Amino acid sequence: MQFLDDALLPENQPPLVIQVAPYGPEFLPSDSTDIPVTMAEQVQKAVDCWNAGATVLHVHVREADGRGSKRLSMFNEMLARLRDAVPGMLLQVGGSISFAPEGEGGDAKWLNDDTRHMLAELTPRPDQVTIAINTNQMNVCELLSADDVAGTSLALPAYQQAYTEMTIPSGPAFVAEHLRRLQAAGIQPHFMLGDVGQLETVERLVRRGVYTGPLVLNWVGIGGGADGPNPRNLMEFVNRCPEHAVLTVESIMRNVLPLGTMAIAMGLHVRVGIEDNLWGRKGERMTSVQQVEQMARISRELHRDVATGAQARRLYRIGERYASADETLARVGWAPNRAAAAHDVPLRKAA
Repeated sequence: MQFLDDALLPENQPPLVIQVAPYGPEFLPSDSTDIPVTMAEQVQKAVDCWNAGATVLHVHVREADGRGSKRLSMFNEMLARLRDAVPGMLLQVGGSISFAPEGEGGDAKWLNDDTRHMLAELTPRPDQVTIAINTNQMNVCELLSADDVAGTSLALPAYQQAYTEMTIPSGPAFVAEHLRRLQAAGIQPHFMLGDVGQLETVERLVRRGVYTGPLVLNWVGIGGGADGPNPRNLMEFVNRCPEHAVLTVESIMRNVLPLGTMAIAMGLHVRVGIEDNLWGRKGERMTSVQQVEQMARISRELHRDVATGAQARRLYRIGERYASADETLARVGWAPNRAAAAHDVPLRKAA
């Protein structure tokens, strides 16, 4: 990504896309009054977030008893209702489906490869499905303090142990097949990347023609197998992103606000919601809607517009797919592949 002398001036920045993750699959309904349980409540939460300024909805679904749903039929119903209720909102299904334990003492785990592949068959079709790259630890508890989890199930030893030991199964065979299926279905993969090594893997997938589309991604600074919420980590990731990538900054608990503010100032995009953070000022709960409103307010204070749904769709390049690895590299902004017998690589092909 390039930062020219005038890059921090808001008139030279794209409008801010606010992603919201309001469903919090790691929490139980008793953990927060802001967790929607019934289908009607889940849809209303999306409407409220849209009205507050969010244009991308990270979708998980709950059963009637409040458990995170692992049934794709529930996702189909939810997506259909959301298409009616918030037609301008980009719908982004969480690629884990639900990683919540089945009960206290159960494992927190992502579903198997075959089940996750079926996300490409959802009806109606979502705009995006998130995809993690490389099998990795996802210890969401590593950065959490007692204050962070006070009054929630994550304060219970059994649940904390389950989430401490959680891993992301996302090996090369799964990733290649999942990308193939999503692209064939016209669903954009949204890459959730925890460090530069994962970004390098995505670049190799592009160079080999495994993925041929826009580079839309989150930097996931949550620690425990990903980068921690250190601005140096963020800036190294930003430095390594090609110039036409669309980058959203994601973190955990009260790190969300300072990192989100940095993202807004730099022309990047933000993710908020109770899946990531429960808090405003220390000790004071903050709803997903309030978090969206806060980011929209900060952006406007910096004179940067907040994206409409149509603008978010254009920025994300929803519906685009490219013909080859060479075209993808050019459109994303990476250097072209080395030609046979070439001893150097031009940064860009001649016009």
